[in-house]
Amino acid sequence: MLYPSVNHVTEGQRSFDMNETETNWYVVYTRPRWEKKVSAVLNEKGIENYCPLNRVRKKWSDRYKIVLEPLFKGYVFVKVNEPAKWDIKKTEGILNYVYWLGKPAKVKDEEINTIRKFLQEFSNVEVVERKLDVHSKVMVRQGIMMNYHGIIVEVSGTRAKVKIDSMGIQLVAVFDKKNLEPTDFTE
Repeated sequence: MLYPSVNHVTEGQRSFDMNETETNWYVVYTRPRWEKKVSAVLNEKGIENYCPLNRVRKKWSDRYKIVLEPLFKGYVFVKVNEPAKWDIKKTEGILNYVYWLGKPAKVKDEEINTIRKFLQEFSNVEVVERKLDVHSKVMVRQGIMMNYHGIIVEVSGTRAKVKIDSMGIQLVAVFDKKNLEPTDFTE
């Protein structure tokens, strides 16, 4: 059966949207310590997913043992098409998607492949959150001040005050920390 193009749709015909067949990687939040369970349930349903497992050497009172722990606590990657995306949330143990700019965040295939390669080569990997400290040099990644460089003056919760020197004056603005990237610019 041939489907009409999106531009040429008459009443009663089904439009074919490329997003219906195109699959993307997304990140879902899971209940605490449910990453492996959620991955197993998704596998049973035939849904492609990835729960990166880290080989960690643990010490018990009488021995050491290598155990597989989720690299990202509380997260599992799923690869689904647009219509199936919302059915995933009905899976026991999945709380919600990770959102970016009001939509479920898409993850590039290259990033998933990089994580896989990294875990194949190294064991006992740590996920370290970027720290933004007062007097750190940063670059703004989003918004009207995008690509401007500045210095953090104050950090409070998820926000940071950044001093930006421009045209001989100082501008101080408040940004979401997620929109700031540490940098090594020189003044």
